[in-house]
Amino acid sequence: MAELAVEAGMKKASMRPAHTLLLGFLGGAFISFGFLLDIRVIANLPQEWGSFSSLLGGAVFPVGLMLIIIAGGELLTGNMMALPIAVLAKRATLKQLGKNWLLVLVSNFIGAIFVAYFFGHIVGLTETGVFLTKTVAIAEAKIDETFIKTLISAIGCNWLVCLGVWLAFGADDIGGKILAIWFPIMAFVAIGFQHVVANMFVIPAAIFAGHFTWVDYLANFVPVIIGNAIGGGVFVAFIYYMVHKDSLQTLSNARVSIKKAS
Repeated sequence: MAELAVEAGMKKASMRPAHTLLLGFLGGAFISFGFLLDIRVIANLPQEWGSFSSLLGGAVFPVGLMLIIIAGGELLTGNMMALPIAVLAKRATLKQLGKNWLLVLVSNFIGAIFVAYFFGHIVGLTETGVFLTKTVAIAEAKIDETFIKTLISAIGCNWLVCLGVWLAFGADDIGGKILAIWFPIMAFVAIGFQHVVANMFVIPAAIFAGHFTWVDYLANFVPVIIGNAIGGGVFVAFIYYMVHKDSLQTLSNARVSIKKAS
């Protein structure tokens, strides 16, 4: 699994920019579809159901990452694990990491805004009745947190998201990948952790509906992207690299020897 993560990071680092942008657009849109589904499922639930509604929302949200992993897409939060472990294994450079993160950040944002504007605002899926109320409530809860609480929440979020990606590397078939992805993503959504790409959808959706400002969004964006980078880069990529460093080095040396012999 560690070797597959390194290989994935290496491939992402060398991907053509046009392909990265296209797949990044899909990644932002897919995560937004998952969040939109979450809102449409839970907005009408009775208040007496309490936290059970969070569980139901968490149960449907993972469709976004399933589409990214299985159909194809680039997601900034997942790349916050894949690129760092490739850099640590000396299979990618810091320059490649920075370029990838920037391209995926921009394209994820475009994809998320596309869904928020056209499906949320124009179609009205986040701007009518209880669906508007729920969208605004979710966005407000994310915006109202302090910088440090938001940052720590974002660490927890991407720790779980990257574990979902990591587990998916260990599955050989689609069913296994779905199960691997579903539980960690369900957990982060049900807990209420902050995800930079998910927030690219829900906060702008509330802004398009006339609530909050882009300054509010930016104040949330900064601690969330920092926390997500720590969660994926440190708590998954760095720790597992340190555990599997010797094995990864042995595999790398073996590949070099085979290449020279051929």
